Amino acid sequence: NMETDKDKTKGEETHEEVQKIRMTLRSKETRPLEAACSEIVARAKNQGYQTHGPKRIPTKTLRITTRKSPCGEGTNSWDRFEMRIHKRVVDIMCPSSVVKEITNFRIDPGVDVNLIVWKQ
Repeated sequence: NMETDKDKTKGEETHEEVQKIRMTLRSKETRPLEAACSEIVARAKNQGYQTHGPKRIPTKTLRITTRKSPCGEGTNSWDRFEMRIHKRVVDIMCPSSVVKEITNFRIDPGVDVNLIVWKQ
């Protein structure tokens, strides 16, 4: 009789509420960003969870224009620097406890990951 009670509680623990988890990944370079996205989607699909994405958000281009001359004299020559920020969004329908397993791999340090959890 005690064993059946344990089995019931064990079954309840494994069945968690499925939530929509949005992962936002940002990076200056596209190659490590795409690698991280494809790895996350592959791991989620291997475990049988539904995924949407990676959706590509338009690239932000940050521009700074400065004078080359430190003193201000001479010809007016300018330097134009720009940094591009690439963004990907991946939606996964899974329990929040599984996210740690899905993201348990080495993500490049240049890739910034942000998680948002929605309750269904």
